Amino acid sequence: MTIHKEGYKTILIIGGSIFILIMLSLQYINPSLPIVHNFLSIVLVAFWLFIVSFFRIPNRDFTCDENAIVSPADGKVVVIEEIFDTEYFNEKRLQISVFMSPANVHVNRYPFSGKVLYSKYHKGKYLVAWDPKSSTENERHSIVLENTKATVLVKQIAGALAKRIVNYAKVDEAVSQNSELGFIKFGSRVDLLLPIGTKVNVKIGDQVKNGVSVLATFS
Repeated sequence: MTIHKEGYKTILIIGGSIFILIMLSLQYINPSLPIVHNFLSIVLVAFWLFIVSFFRIPNRDFTCDENAIVSPADGKVVVIEEIFDTEYFNEKRLQISVFMSPANVHVNRYPFSGKVLYSKYHKGKYLVAWDPKSSTENERHSIVLENTKATVLVKQIAGALAKRIVNYAKVDEAVSQNSELGFIKFGSRVDLLLPIGTKVNVKIGDQVKNGVSVLATFS
């Protein structure tokens, strides 16, 4: 397991702040209330370790299959439905959404190899990520990825806690399946808008892993 580059600054800042708090507690609280000092120290260190876990990248055997649409995010499948897309396609699309909890791995990956046709950041609200309105009203970053089999919109969506979306996509760039698309700090949601008729390989409630779980397959 490694730590993602997006976490270095956050981990150092929070770690430094916690170290200072523990030192102050050691000086001012420990002499008279050592139990309180010990409890506070344990809580602060546990919190720091939890923050570190947000930025972990576990070692995985990725699924490499040109016919597979691999999950771009860790989390739970919360939506599988037909919607009408007004951002790019202006037509009906099959939406699959994966909700990322704070405990999930937060790196996002390209679901298949192709060319980036579109990349756009949208300012917005911070509704809870499972709210259906979050797909169109929350802060988000959308990209459109195309290969010879299909054209798919991938949408990173911020939530009530996740207020920092990082996206690495560049228009006209050729990308590889499972390479890094971006990062959503502290979890949220990723939507895929697929062609109607795409074969779905998951159901609502399934737990999926980025780069491993196959959400759907090209017809």
